[in-house]
Amino acid sequence: MAIGKIEEGLHQNGRPLELATLGMGCFWGPEARFGSIPGVVRTRVGFAGGTLPSPTYRRMGDHTETVQIEFDPLMISYAEVLREFWQNHYPNRDNYKGRQYISLLHYHTEQQRKTVGIIREEMELQLGEPIETEISSYSQFTLAEERHQKYYLKRYPKALEQTAELYPDPAFLTDSTFAARLNGFVKGFGTKAGVLEEIGQWSIGENEKTYLIDLFSTMKW
Repeated sequence: MAIGKIEEGLHQNGRPLELATLGMGCFWGPEARFGSIPGVVRTRVGFAGGTLPSPTYRRMGDHTETVQIEFDPLMISYAEVLREFWQNHYPNRDNYKGRQYISLLHYHTEQQRKTVGIIREEMELQLGEPIETEISSYSQFTLAEERHQKYYLKRYPKALEQTAELYPDPAFLTDSTFAARLNGFVKGFGTKAGVLEEIGQWSIGENEKTYLIDLFSTMKW
């Protein structure tokens, strides 16, 4: 079973996807959190917000650890993405380690910018204090090294062995929806029943659904 065939089927529903680019501390946890949410198609981690060309994990400069997600706005709205963002990190954190872990938000469109303003006011009322997230228009995002993508899933080598047919190259995990769900699941987001139910609703062939459901149902960790 080729993961490319499955992933292409998931993304051929004719609906345009949106991007969200968010910094909320160490990027491993946010990737797992968003990767567990139905409607989120892809997750990846990297660096944004700075000026250093070609940042890396060991040479980040003035960039911030960032998660970038691609999502179906008919399944999860940008407003819901923002609520998830602000409810699950502290947006007024001191600049610990410089800019590496600051609260950061890059909007991609004018409509996103307007939504940010509305949801920010809503969340300030909920949190009871001003939000100090650094907010600006999106300019660039540098993908982090492969070892940081789907970090928690990669801590389960037995599980990865069982997905070798899908992911003969570990780099294939980066843009995979199924890998995003696995990464979220092993971090404790979502339930096994919830993942199986969602797979059953994916717009892919019945053979592909059966393959993924059987794989996940019998997976040894």
